[in-house]
Amino acid sequence: MTTTALRIASRESPLAMVQSEWAAAQLRMFHPGLEVSIIGMTTKGDQILDKPLAQIGGKGLFIKELEVAIEEDRADIAVHSMKDVPMVMPPGFSLITVGLREDIRDAFVSNKYGGLDELPAGAIVGTSSLRRESQIRHFYPGLKIAPLRGNVNTRLRKLDDGEFDAVILAAAGLKRLGFGARIRNTLDTNRFIPAVAQGALGIEYATDRADVPRLLAPFINPATKAMVDAERAFGRRLSASCDVPLGATATVEGARLSLSGFVATPDGSRRIAAIETGAMTDADVIGTALAERLLADGAEDILASLLALAGRTLAPPSRAV
Repeated sequence: MTTTALRIASRESPLAMVQSEWAAAQLRMFHPGLEVSIIGMTTKGDQILDKPLAQIGGKGLFIKELEVAIEEDRADIAVHSMKDVPMVMPPGFSLITVGLREDIRDAFVSNKYGGLDELPAGAIVGTSSLRRESQIRHFYPGLKIAPLRGNVNTRLRKLDDGEFDAVILAAAGLKRLGFGARIRNTLDTNRFIPAVAQGALGIEYATDRADVPRLLAPFINPATKAMVDAERAFGRRLSASCDVPLGATATVEGARLSLSGFVATPDGSRRIAAIETGAMTDADVIGTALAERLLADGAEDILASLLALAGRTLAPPSRAV
């Protein structure tokens, strides 16, 4: 049966709507005549802004309501920033990485300073990410870190109101919203490894919808998909979540894929990093191999203590996607 209409469930934040509009435009371009609509929703993650994500349930709070809409047949698909998607999908749902990847880097935004190196001791840096916090504490121990929640517009307003000397945001989100000019500098990915799948977009759908992969196939980029697959395999093996400071970023040159990853303590006192390379077609294998390498190098002790505090345990090697 031919699919004639597709409903996209989207968070109502400006960035989420821009990303959903992009996906809608791609679907209309590749499938003329397909009726595509966007259904805006406010998620629990958008509503609770006075607590760190790790304390209220993690990044999954940004997508749960969208999944319920798909389950209840109020929507067909959901568009996500891939870095916000939990490493293991709930039963009955599948995920496909789509499009070209945006800028993977973290961006330094400030009205007074040109970069982290220019910040004086005691300067206040705003970030919502434990990954960013641990790396800043590791490389710039003299800076103060303050929590920063809310959508991109809200975070920029807090900076402009003088609550922070600088804030660190994903360059991809700033550029997609037209705020690229606010970026004073970008953080070197050799030291500040981005979040798993940062800058990439994904579409979630019910596994029994065989028509959706066919509709998405024309705008899947093999290199982007391989990079994200490697990074998510790394994150899955290390039980990545908001309470674990880790990151991974992959690059593809020809048929080869290189993956960098790290695990650190929240205070930045310990940071374990390594690189793994291999064939692009072995993305999952590379991601898992890098995770195992970091575990053997001492990351297992770091993760065990962090996960114990969160009431979780490290995923076994055989854990399914």
